[in-house]
This record gives sequence, C-alpha cells and structure tokens, in this order.
Amino acid sequence: MHRFNDQTVLVTGGTGGQGSSHVRAFHAEGASVVIADIDPGRGVALAAALGDRARFAHLDVTDEDSWSAAVLAAERAFGTLDVLVNNAGVQNPPAPIEETDQATWSRILGVNLTGTFLGTKVAAPALRRAGGGAIVNIASTMALGGTAHYAPYVASKWAVRGLTRTAALELGRDGIRVNTIHPGVIATPFIHEPAAGATAAIADFYSPEPFAVPRLGEPTDVTRLLLFLASSEASFVTGSEHVVDGGLLLGPALQAETA
Repeated sequence: MHRFNDQTVLVTGGTGGQGSSHVRAFHAEGASVVIADIDPGRGVALAAALGDRARFAHLDVTDEDSWSAAVLAAERAFGTLDVLVNNAGVQNPPAPIEETDQATWSRILGVNLTGTFLGTKVAAPALRRAGGGAIVNIASTMALGGTAHYAPYVASKWAVRGLTRTAALELGRDGIRVNTIHPGVIATPFIHEPAAGATAAIADFYSPEPFAVPRLGEPTDVTRLLLFLASSEASFVTGSEHVVDGGLLLGPALQAETA
C-alpha cells in the first residue's frame, strides 16, 4: 500500500531539480501528479516519462487565472486535489540593496511570495472539496536569517513563513495542514548555475566542508521530508517549519584537532 494511493498532488516548478524529484517520488508512492511549470517542453516530457497518473499543466504562478486553470485541470483529470506543493522559486542576482532595482525586487517577490499566496488561495477550495489535505511551502534557510546581497529572495522567503502560519490557522478546521520546509544548499541547477543576470553560481563560492554534514544536500533529502509532511503520518503537524541543511544554520563544526 503506497502512501498516496487515490490522491492527487500538484507540484509547482515541477520540472526543476527539486521539483522533478518531488514529482517522481509522489508518483512512485501511488499519487496522480500534476507537473505545474512554466516550461511546457520539460513538463510534457516528464509527464510522458512517468506515464499513467501524470499530467503537465502550464502554470505562471504569478497569475491567478493560470492557477485556476491548473487546479481545474487537476480535478478534471483525477477527480480531486489533495496535496499542493508550492515549490516554484527564483533567485535574484547578488547585489547590495542600494544596487537592487525595483523590477528585480518585484519579480522575485512575485514568483516566490505572490505565487505561494495565489496557490494557497486557489487550491484551498479544491482541498476542502477533497475532504482535506496538505499544503507544503518550500522556503529556504535564508528565511531564518539575513544574507547579504540577496534581499529580494530573503524577504520573499521570510514572508512565506508568515503566510504559512496564517494559512495553517485559517484552514486547520477544514482538515488542511500547511507546513514549510527550509532547504539549505541543495545540489540543483539553482545552485550550480548563475541566477539570471549573475556571473557566478552559489556553488562557486560556497563550500560545505566546515559544517556538521560536510556535503551539498541532494533533492531527495528534501523530498523524503516532503513526503512525510504531505502524508497522513503528519496528521498532527501544521504551521511548523522544518530545516534540511546538514547543519548549515548551526555554524561551523570544530574538528577535534582544532577544538
């Protein structure tokens, strides 16, 4: 018996490094999956590779009508929507606040924050129609501290924390749980390729060597926690925050010879 038999899961940013890991894992656990993404080429290809119980839905997370169409497509294809994973996100090119233009600020908050807000707003009635369900918002360890030169991204992810807690309070009596995952540095194109307008990738100047678990995270590290939070195993968990960072936020781990 798989954990998500007879359930439908919609994952935004479903063709990316983390998103595709999430999609494949939910599908393997018996779910029908809706791969919601702005990239139809990769989305259609992933749905075709998974075969039965997989559909691509074109989604611009900043557009409410696009959200309505994606949720409707999920219900028409599979009958219900039971789980929403707000995974889509974009990073700003690093720059001090003084040198960050308003267009960049608006674009990052539009995808990362407004996209999560709209997803919650539009999906909530569908989850209610299904008799309850789960929303999991993918935030960042940057939402738990300040990070120089990434003000738009940091601000957007901090705001997702407040949105998540508010939604958990509003939707809990409808049997809808809302939680947040805060990944650290995960080995995906998001980390290994420069953000639009940037000249260097985060991986170019980040080393995990000083930290308790001295490696980059893998998408599956996040996916395994996501599956738990979305499942009935976490039926008493809502409004909570879960860090997957290998000890990054703890700070450097002193080795015995240097302690």
